[in-house]
Amino acid sequence: MSDLAQDVRAALAARGEPVSRLGYFCLPFRPEGGPLADRVIKTYRGGRDRDLLQELGARHAAYVDMLQWAGVRLPETKFLILEAAGYLQPVIVQEALDERILMRPKLEAASLSEMQDILGAATLSIADFWARVADRPERIGYHPSIRNCAIDDQGPIFFDTFPPLIGYSHAEMGKLLLRFSESGLVRAMGRVMPGRIRGIQDEWYSPAGTIVGLIGSAVRLRPADGPATLAWAQGFVAGQLRGALRDEVLAELDRPPRLPAYWTGMRRLLGLEGKPNV
Repeated sequence: MSDLAQDVRAALAARGEPVSRLGYFCLPFRPEGGPLADRVIKTYRGGRDRDLLQELGARHAAYVDMLQWAGVRLPETKFLILEAAGYLQPVIVQEALDERILMRPKLEAASLSEMQDILGAATLSIADFWARVADRPERIGYHPSIRNCAIDDQGPIFFDTFPPLIGYSHAEMGKLLLRFSESGLVRAMGRVMPGRIRGIQDEWYSPAGTIVGLIGSAVRLRPADGPATLAWAQGFVAGQLRGALRDEVLAELDRPPRLPAYWTGMRRLLGLEGKPNV
């Protein structure tokens, strides 16, 4: 057993409160002490399907490599599988970020002009990512929501690498969404309404959808500033983006962006809080 695996097992045995309860896949936590005190640990639904989990690990490595190749700033992130009596537990160990730079609370506390600066930097970084991966042969996704990002003086930081959005077809990713959901309710819904569960991923694979999703979250986060934020976003996108991406985003910003009804309903059923998912 590696030193990291031993440290993770010890941290799991002494685990405290999760740092977020919003995760669809897990409740990440930060150890209160020990060698991983400066890390966030994310555990995922395990099982005995070794081939699937080993493939997941390979895809995760490929996704991290691709994100870094595309210029995305990412905390140090390691994937491992713990095994006990044939039961395999996927785990991600990630460098913890200073809570003061997490994007969602920064947007909450910022002045209107500061919020616009944050959203502008994030929007340009998302557009740059999609431009860099446009010619890659794999099916690639990206989920830079305000709760999956941080921002400092050097720009945005992305930290959500699960599921690894590389190389999976729409149907395959739909199966992963069910396989790794911690909620028995979601898995039951998936058997009855598989299309709705598969639809969760659609925004992640849409360049325009990822930008509209970011702006929509900011509008909903500060409803009193919503009209001003939307008007600013329309002008920013018109002036800073180019080509088809600009046109597609503007077409979605002619009204306040809204989450799909099935997703908001699912979040209410699961009791998910709107906090950063580190």
